[in-house]
Amino acid sequence: MDFQLKTLSIAQAATEKADVLIVLVAAGTTTSKDALAALAAEARKAGDLPDKAGKLLALYRPPGVAAARVLLAAAGDGGAAGVRTAVLAAVNAAKGTNPKRVAIVFAGAVDAAALASAVLAAADASYVYTETKSKAEPRTIRQLCVGVPDAAALREAFDQATATVAGVELAKEWGNRPGNHCTPTMLADAAKKLADLPNVKCEVLGPKEVAKLGMGAFAAVSQGSAEPLRFIVLRYLGAPKDQAPVVLVGKGITFDTGGVSLKPAAEMDEMKFDMCGAASVLGVFRALGDIQPAINVIGLVPSCENMNDGRALKPGDVITSMSGQTIEVLNTDAEGRLILCDALTYAQRFAPSAVIDIATLTGACVVALGGVRSGLFSSDDALAGALEAAGEASQDRCWRMPLDDDYAEGLKTNFADVANVAGRAGGAVTAAKFLQRFVGDHPWAHLDIAGTAWKSGAAKGSTGRPVGLLLNYLLAQSGKASPRKTARTTKARPRK
Repeated sequence: MDFQLKTLSIAQAATEKADVLIVLVAAGTTTSKDALAALAAEARKAGDLPDKAGKLLALYRPPGVAAARVLLAAAGDGGAAGVRTAVLAAVNAAKGTNPKRVAIVFAGAVDAAALASAVLAAADASYVYTETKSKAEPRTIRQLCVGVPDAAALREAFDQATATVAGVELAKEWGNRPGNHCTPTMLADAAKKLADLPNVKCEVLGPKEVAKLGMGAFAAVSQGSAEPLRFIVLRYLGAPKDQAPVVLVGKGITFDTGGVSLKPAAEMDEMKFDMCGAASVLGVFRALGDIQPAINVIGLVPSCENMNDGRALKPGDVITSMSGQTIEVLNTDAEGRLILCDALTYAQRFAPSAVIDIATLTGACVVALGGVRSGLFSSDDALAGALEAAGEASQDRCWRMPLDDDYAEGLKTNFADVANVAGRAGGAVTAAKFLQRFVGDHPWAHLDIAGTAWKSGAAKGSTGRPVGLLLNYLLAQSGKASPRKTARTTKARPRK
């Protein structure tokens, strides 16, 4: 979709040629006497356009307006949340007429957050997945023009929003692909293409390199699959080399059967979404390549399938992680933490300013928070606060969960240094406590996106979350990076 930003007052918008013109009307904003403002004022006075965000009034060829179809959309108080609700409702309504050019104009004042919200909501409402359809019907909206009182003042926010759309839609695309169209090798190839962007580099390691590194936990998960594992290392270098990077670690299980601890058949198809953490990392790098912020970012994606054959990992097996810690595998369906723990150990070699892992990790987090907020676990209050703020600013919200040491008691075992699962109670927390063992001494956060990465039912599909949250956090950190400490390479202890 082609995005345009124009300086348009509500009076000027009346002459804008578009298949559909969406007028965002916030409470108390329609004070001018031009055609569109007068229509909005009359509609509100008659009670046909309540102030509640998302309420719509459709008009066909109103006098004095160039667009054939006009949608008056109530935007609540005009803030980012109200604008998102209004644009989602309006674009969904407009899609029924198959418009090619849509214009959105703000009837009153607009800030950067509201503008970004409008762009992201319009893209979200019009997105269509087509990759595996023989007779695909792609999104009909080819061009979106956003009109604001002063385009120059909001150009930077607009460019960041359109870059975010590109990142979110890349994450959606790979999240939505079925397992036979999104293998670890295919995901790695998608990452390699990102190296065409400025300041982005990509390295892909295979089974031999992973074995040499001593990533025994990662390798163990992949051993039941015919598809070879891939360990993806992305680098975005927008700041001096001596500035410590933020490391993003994305879980990349391209299909999860549960292994020997087999999942129920119902809804197992949705386990193609188990690589949405990895997809979000790719999406972030796609956007970074466009925005070019002054920050260094490393992306690590351990990717494999969790499948069954005669070599598959078994309950009761003891494996050795890259850190040298041994792990008793009590449940092979708790595989995400096994591939992440080796990636977290690998992350230490970059002497990072912070490490954030992103994973569709636990059903327990879905039970706790549903599909509204991602679960946030962190060992560092400043990092947690920054991520929470980024979530609020991007409307890609998270909720901080506890990390008390008492939760780790259930991970004790007689046969290894740690078990990969505890009991049912507090499952999202005990999973985070497992990961914390492999973090080191740098600030770390874990985002459990099992409830927010995709939707089920009639709206089934990837959401592209938490690309928005992560980008907002990284852009806020741009220019604040601390000097890099002496880098360390963590080596695995000899196997016993």
